Amino acid sequence: MMSVRIVSLYSGSTGNSFLIHTPSADILIDAGKNAKRLCMALAEAGVSPDDIRAVFITHEHNDHVSALPVFLKKHPVPVHILTASAYKLANDSSVAPCLCLHPPLFSETVGAIRVTSFPTPHDSRGSVGYRIEIDGENGQAYKIGYATDIGHITAEIEAGLFGCDAVILESNHDVELLKMGPYPYDLKQRILSQRGHLSNPESAAFAARLCAGGTKDLMLAHLSMENNTPELAYDECLSAVGDDRVRICVAQPDAITEVCL
Repeated sequence: MMSVRIVSLYSGSTGNSFLIHTPSADILIDAGKNAKRLCMALAEAGVSPDDIRAVFITHEHNDHVSALPVFLKKHPVPVHILTASAYKLANDSSVAPCLCLHPPLFSETVGAIRVTSFPTPHDSRGSVGYRIEIDGENGQAYKIGYATDIGHITAEIEAGLFGCDAVILESNHDVELLKMGPYPYDLKQRILSQRGHLSNPESAAFAARLCAGGTKDLMLAHLSMENNTPELAYDECLSAVGDDRVRICVAQPDAITEVCL
């Protein structure tokens, strides 16, 4: 059996990075926090930074790209990013030579991994999710979906994630905790907007539709440390999915969280 691992290295407002490990290649989705923390997390996952073949960026916000300038000095690999999202990184001499610029819809193959983008609604210059298809032996294949930092569910997101074996899906906030919390009014409105972040109820309802379509593993990601708890996100999703055959886990903000397919 082919070994495929989905590892959240860390996930949340302070930084995001996910590892997709296969026998043919290792890739990263996003590279937040800093290079030291990224390499420590990779080591905890049993992967060398030298094994990373490519990085796929969802959008340009710091919590998704801040590790790149130092990481790429020692480990220069292709960084796939939307042209619209690359404006700051393109001015960094350690990052610019590694950038592979793309339109919102693109597809790249790394080893036996095919990564296809789809647009997502977020308050950035460009934002995408990814559908990751991995070919194995004897016709075996895995499909993994990734979508965080999404203000609402669109037809493009649904098409990108539907039918995936495993999905990493944002479950950012509990609406009441956010409304009663300490954030300024403008920030609360930004998070709640159609280009902000997905709430627990919205995430759970969509997760139930995905699981009805065959998804068997769900990783809830990009939780707010101020406006959510792992228990709230997990319980809401579990209640909506209502299928004990589906495995649900919550990505931690400062520790690895792993799913093996």
